[in-house]
Amino acid sequence: MSSPPDPVAAKDLQGFQYLNEVLPLLKRLRPCGTAADKAGNRKFFADHYAALLLLYFFNPVLTSRNALLQASRLAKVQAFCGGRPVAAGSFSAAQHLFDPALLEELVTELARRVPDAKVPEDWDCLKGLTAVDGSLLPALPRMLWALWLDDEHRAAKMHVHFEVLRGIPVKATVTTGNDSEKQQLRQTLEAGRLYVIDRGYAEYQLFQDILGVGSQFVGRIRDNAVWEGVEERPLSVAALAAGVRSDRLVWLGGAQSGKALRQPLRVLEVVTGKGDSQGRPEVL
Repeated sequence: MSSPPDPVAAKDLQGFQYLNEVLPLLKRLRPCGTAADKAGNRKFFADHYAALLLLYFFNPVLTSRNALLQASRLAKVQAFCGGRPVAAGSFSAAQHLFDPALLEELVTELARRVPDAKVPEDWDCLKGLTAVDGSLLPALPRMLWALWLDDEHRAAKMHVHFEVLRGIPVKATVTTGNDSEKQQLRQTLEAGRLYVIDRGYAEYQLFQDILGVGSQFVGRIRDNAVWEGVEERPLSVAALAAGVRSDRLVWLGGAQSGKALRQPLRVLEVVTGKGDSQGRPEVL
């Protein structure tokens, strides 16, 4: 039988300077989950729980819940997690007691504090360039809310908005694994952004919703998309060298599907440099 791992020492941990900057923001979480504690006996609060989770993500040496709880015995860690070791029962109960949605506004506020990146002047058109995608996160069977395939295959889905030039996430939401990525984006749209989306977001009403809030988008349409041409735009030498085959202004969609759109859209056909299963050039 293998021996248990050695306890983590304070010198093995890192990221405290960043945690200390975030702690004042986390304190606003303190009232969460305290309504039922009439006697005032609770000593482990939502801000302590969030701080411990951040410590875990900063430190690859913490490989399990038990390792994290063991680290809570260190004075350096107790300084921001309630002043005492965290019991396994308190940590487990926190998953159900504290509302993770409260962290969303903290993510947004932290993103606002990050200064704008210095970029070349000809990149000004890319300010607000925001990549959006949803990723499945494996969930435990006991996480009953994390609906996905069936009771034995549960998952959560994290929907992230990542501002490319600043290199930071500016919005994130967590839903059940089978939640709609298109609907989540629709609910979190902001003005003044250039959204980059993959083919999973190809819905004409969503395209119109993005334009309707005062933003733009770059995305893929489906291979069987139909349109009515409005204008064939000339291709520059640089565009041809980049693999652009055509640049059109079109009314996208058929008689029914195109009703969602209130203006023509620009459609480009581009050779990616990759090949398909038959070895033919991939064209987007």
